[in-house]
Amino acid sequence: MKTFSATPADIDKKWIIIDAEGVVLGRLATIVANRLRGKHKPTFTPHMDMGDNVIVINADKVQLTGNKRAKPNYWHTGYPGGIKSRTTGQILEGKYPERVVMQAVKRMLPGNRLSRKQMTNLRVYAGAEHPHEAQQPEVLDVKSMNPKNTRSA
Repeated sequence: MKTFSATPADIDKKWIIIDAEGVVLGRLATIVANRLRGKHKPTFTPHMDMGDNVIVINADKVQLTGNKRAKPNYWHTGYPGGIKSRTTGQILEGKYPERVVMQAVKRMLPGNRLSRKQMTNLRVYAGAEHPHEAQQPEVLDVKSMNPKNTRSA
């Protein structure tokens, strides 16, 4: 039996919409990263962009467990003395709350050229509205997925 390797003609991309309200950030990021890579498909090929286009809405209402909302995030501006910090709670309540979800998904993908291409298939919105109704996205109910039993017996 030969190993199947997908070609660009074999790729079928769908549009998926996920509501992040009340979902734990890490579980959401894992599901979105798997959808972006295409690992949920039986024809998954690691070197091809097989994943779906994913729309995440209500990113500002994502849940964080433990003390993560008060944990600071640091970055450097590139200038001397340019270290800055904000807590995750401040970022979620601030101007761009979708960056928390984007960063969590980005860090769950491998750090290569293909993952940067796959990140362009992710759209995250802070509110419930999105401009992708013309693509007729399918709703993926993340809340009903049981995190302890993801594999079928």
